[in-house]
Amino acid sequence: MEAILLVGGKGTRLRPLTISTPKPLLPMAGVPLLEHQLTRARDAGVTRIVFATSYRAEMFAEAFGNGSRLGMEIDYVTEDEPLGTAGAIRNAAAGLRCSPDDPVLVLNGDILSGHDLEAQVAAHEKANAAVTLHLTLVDDARRFGAVPTGAAGRVVAFVEKSPNPPTNQVNAGCYVFRRSIIDTIPGDRVVSVEYETFPQLLAEGSVVMGYVEKAYWLDVGTPAAFVRGACDVALGAMHSPVVTPAEHGVLQLGGGFVHATAEVGGGTTVGAGARIERDATVQSSVLFDDAVIEPGARVVKSVLGRGARVCSKAVVEDAVIGDGAVVGSGNELLGGLRLWPGIELPPTAVRFSHDG
Repeated sequence: MEAILLVGGKGTRLRPLTISTPKPLLPMAGVPLLEHQLTRARDAGVTRIVFATSYRAEMFAEAFGNGSRLGMEIDYVTEDEPLGTAGAIRNAAAGLRCSPDDPVLVLNGDILSGHDLEAQVAAHEKANAAVTLHLTLVDDARRFGAVPTGAAGRVVAFVEKSPNPPTNQVNAGCYVFRRSIIDTIPGDRVVSVEYETFPQLLAEGSVVMGYVEKAYWLDVGTPAAFVRGACDVALGAMHSPVVTPAEHGVLQLGGGFVHATAEVGGGTTVGAGARIERDATVQSSVLFDDAVIEPGARVVKSVLGRGARVCSKAVVEDAVIGDGAVVGSGNELLGGLRLWPGIELPPTAVRFSHDG
């Protein structure tokens, strides 16, 4: 089976982490975010996948090459101009080799999902559907587009964000298309699957199915979601074929150091060459390679970029510290604050917060 992987976005909500690295390539629990999804797709029977790239397209080929390392074949198709979700799928279809009636799996590069891909494909083929969407169940659907289905699982409507959604089933961003349907998407303009392609298929009477499964699912679009996803993978709450769950709540990569007196847990990842020194406290955080947390510092639910440093007695909570940035001793960075790469805060006793 072939697949298309959408990885063209700039990941602006995750800046400054994505200034130099596309979001799907950010290290999550020791491997690129994409690798968790790629290996699950491989295990579900995908043998060949086409990356739909745009932002820093060359970095994807540098990371994954021809796919042989992962036991699959990878090809790359690049957008010169943004084409929307459906437009990107149509553009990437130039790299497909399958027949018109074959299923094509479409994945989003910023989603972590533990749902059963094989079962979704099987449901698609059983219904002879034009397209089958993975629908996940959420506690509050008001922030999402709701997708009600009939008794047999056939989609009956697409309802955009509403204060009174008709269902808690929402579009989870993973689709199985019949190849011939992809070929009907206009190839010369911006097209959205959510706002144009799917509603048009319904209006035409095509079979659009919803595969409903409340497995682990996370849109890794914000720093808080990135931290949550990394911790969940490290702890095994989100199963990944390429990660062995952390012992004692800490995923310590090669060359990473944790002092015996430090208090570290909650699914924290300690990157290669990263260091957590004596009496430091680190909970539910992600340390990229070569990051340093000095003695007595406190870091909670935060991301430290490559070579970033949190000096002694500093506090970082719910924050993002960019590559090579330094939080001087005594500072407190709280509540969603982001420190851009290379910035150095001098030693002081100042509280910085996104909320002021």
